Amino acid sequence: MISLGRGFMAIPIIYSLQNQEWWLVTLGLILIAALSDMLDGYFARRAHEVTHIGKWLDPICDTICIGSVVFFLILNGIIPMWFFIILILRYVSISIGAIYFINHTDFVLSANIFGKWASGLIALFILLKIIPRTESLELLTMICLSIVLPLLLTSWVIYIRLFYKEFKKL
Repeated sequence: MISLGRGFMAIPIIYSLQNQEWWLVTLGLILIAALSDMLDGYFARRAHEVTHIGKWLDPICDTICIGSVVFFLILNGIIPMWFFIILILRYVSISIGAIYFINHTDFVLSANIFGKWASGLIALFILLKIIPRTESLELLTMICLSIVLPLLLTSWVIYIRLFYKEFKKL
């Protein structure tokens, strides 16, 4: 149930973001959230304790944490609104499909590798946006964003195709 706690990591992260001098604290909190996400999945798989509810809760908690932090950064003019819109549209469409199939079939959606990499790079993107600005960091931030977007879109297309394939089976 580490996933649930990770969803609430948004609260201290957002609190620390309110003071730019605390960027190291924010960095540490984001790293803790990302590390707990990786370790949670690793140990669940290793112990053969992967459950349907865990497959469902993990991405929800990740989205709550990432979405809340990104929305805060948008409100403060640090991240563009279009980025948040893409995240929300992707999440809502995937969630609607997943909920439909959970209620009508035995199909349970699992995260794909592109979505996992996108989540990690979104965390890196956020980190790069909160670290005090330098010209080289700005370039690295834009490179990170240019990698995140194709990963998000690719994982989104994979989910939509998977839903279509499962829907045809009904």
